[in-house]
Amino acid sequence: MQQIHTTVAHDFERVDQLIIEQLRSNVDMVENVGHYIVDAGGKRLRPLLVLLSASALGECRDEHITFAAIIEFIHTATLLHDDVVDISTLRRGRPSANAKFGNAPSVLVGDFLYTRAFQLMVQLDSMPILADMAQTTNIIAEGEVLQLTLAGDVGMNEVQYLDVITRKTAILFGAACYGAATLSGEQEDTRNTLREFGLNLGIAFQMIDDVLDYDGNADTMGKNVGDDLTEGKVTLPLIHALLEASAPEQAIIRHAITAKSTGQIDEIISIVRRCGSIDYTRARARHHYDLALEKLAILPSSKACDALKRITELSINRDH
Repeated sequence: MQQIHTTVAHDFERVDQLIIEQLRSNVDMVENVGHYIVDAGGKRLRPLLVLLSASALGECRDEHITFAAIIEFIHTATLLHDDVVDISTLRRGRPSANAKFGNAPSVLVGDFLYTRAFQLMVQLDSMPILADMAQTTNIIAEGEVLQLTLAGDVGMNEVQYLDVITRKTAILFGAACYGAATLSGEQEDTRNTLREFGLNLGIAFQMIDDVLDYDGNADTMGKNVGDDLTEGKVTLPLIHALLEASAPEQAIIRHAITAKSTGQIDEIISIVRRCGSIDYTRARARHHYDLALEKLAILPSSKACDALKRITELSINRDH
């Protein structure tokens, strides 16, 4: 990731500076919570996709810097709200914002970041961007509600799972690439192809996230192994395991999902591995990785295009 960042290092610094500027508020709590979660770092993949897509299409202009900050604000707002809904206590290796400041400040600062993002969108003076981001944000919200309604549902299937992760995660990856192409003045075909790249990258990325919840290390990931179970989330490794496991093993998994318990997490991890569910989920992620790479064929050869390919590779070959 360090090498990828160097491709657009100057532009990325400008995005960070704009984020800091736009976090300013007359209300101290807004700045405290906002800086706490933004300063925690993270991969910053979504704004990076904006900058690299713009560079691959020609050049990264001021509008792209603003749009990259918009994307990061919307993503950060979803994290604040997610952690409250999921009752998460750990985010990026330290206490989550809700654990440190409380639920109410986290929700309200999340609202602040959403509205600040749309203030910046108005400054872009682009109706196509505003329309697409309004639609994207609405779909993300629907995805959050859909995931909540499916929590603890042992009958959840792979189609429903794909719908949830597309809405919750992949849609913003796609919007980042589509928006960058829009601001670059590209034709609709190019915009849509780059959106498809982002969508498939986002799906692959989330699938590996879900694998790591049963095959990762808490210290490396910066969150607790088995967190999905405590939230009743039925992800692809569990969906596959429920189809392949023995009846007694299925009973163990079902109980953990409905009780939202990690009491038997070690046994469940063993079941998931024995059933080949880790390998199955990685294979599904690889499928979307392949689809994403196909879409990048429309871009001319450049360092930025190479960096996009590298991000796609890292999305399925990572430990956090």
